[in-house]
Amino acid sequence: MTEIVLDAGALIAIERGDQRVRAYIFLAEQGHVTMTTSSAVVAQAWRGGARQVRLARLLSSDLVTEVPLDQAASRRIGVVAAAVGASDVIDGHVAVIALERDAVVVTSDPSDIACWGVAEDKIVAC
Repeated sequence: MTEIVLDAGALIAIERGDQRVRAYIFLAEQGHVTMTTSSAVVAQAWRGGARQVRLARLLSSDLVTEVPLDQAASRRIGVVAAAVGASDVIDGHVAVIALERDAVVVTSDPSDIACWGVAEDKIVAC
């Protein structure tokens, strides 16, 4: 089964009703894909309140798994950052999750994810 990793741009796109990202949610509801995101991504996108109804609904469902940015992940991100010359830890966590799981990243900025070593065919712009 294909795994999708959502970055902050994808979470924001959910709030905006973006049809491409909503299509992935539909596929997850049907059991065709699994969706994952990083706790750091949630922190970047989450503002709370009534304006984020779609995002709150998704995050409280069983359709998306939130991967914590823990001690082990932070060290993996640091190693990859040194190897590729990148510095955005949140993008790094998204990339590390995708690389470890051979997952597709849905992102608003493909070049930010590509610089972490995620193959172009594993990156979908939203």
